[in-house]
Amino acid sequence: MDDKYTVTGKIVSGVRQAAFFTRLDWVQEQCGQKFGFKPFPGTLNLAIADADADLLESLQGPDTPALIPPDPKFCSAQTLPATIKGIRGAIIIPAGDVRIHARNILEVMAPVCLKEVLGLDDGDFVKITITRRQPGLNPAAAG
Repeated sequence: MDDKYTVTGKIVSGVRQAAFFTRLDWVQEQCGQKFGFKPFPGTLNLAIADADADLLESLQGPDTPALIPPDPKFCSAQTLPATIKGIRGAIIIPAGDVRIHARNILEVMAPVCLKEVLGLDDGDFVKITITRRQPGLNPAAAG
């Protein structure tokens, strides 16, 4: 059974690097396999409370779905399935050595531009539901 957690975040501007990552062929392919969608080029960034950042760190483990690059010199990332206002997506958690945001900034990828589709702007607050898959339920998603 899946565990679900709801976190509220404030939309903040990013550094405009996620579009490059989410356009990579291997990222597009693995997101299709693991989440059933190819990500829109870019992410929605949410500033969350420190307690929620602690929660997200506790949800990561060996069964957390990962995006694994074909070249081991390239950035890998863990992911957590998520939904915002009924739109399925995933949180990207880049490897620590390449993470550019503070730990309380979530990067959310989805098949659409969430800001446009949901009519959101920087400064708006939005709830995101995060799902942590239990070990053994979806072994293919772990990487």
